[in-house]
Amino acid sequence: MRHKLVDLGLRGKDVEEVMAKLIEEGFLNEERFAIAFAGGKFRMKQWGKKKIEQELKRKGVSDYLIQKAMNEVKREDYEATLKKLLEKKATTLKDRNIFTKKQKLSSFLIRKGFEPAEVFKIVNAYYQSRT
Repeated sequence: MRHKLVDLGLRGKDVEEVMAKLIEEGFLNEERFAIAFAGGKFRMKQWGKKKIEQELKRKGVSDYLIQKAMNEVKREDYEATLKKLLEKKATTLKDRNIFTKKQKLSSFLIRKGFEPAEVFKIVNAYYQSRT
């Protein structure tokens, strides 16, 4: 917000006064931002927790608020999204080699921000149920 105010032509004390007023009036709220960001990226872009955490850290959000935002993502929704992404991606893979398929699926899900341990567990379970 501070950068936007400078881009609009405000300087020094004026920027700080506007920032203070926005915080005082409840328009700027880091906790609300972190929760909305995490929920939005999870629901809309289907990012995993690792990627969401990384982006929130990049934006300068405190570790406490990152954890609070991550707690808003329900475990059952998280697992359902992971399974849905796995099944959707699995249908697009043309390789015959099961190890190559597992590797491609795992890499895809890890790049989406899901935890490697969770990914490996669900990928292995998916292929065990197929045999």
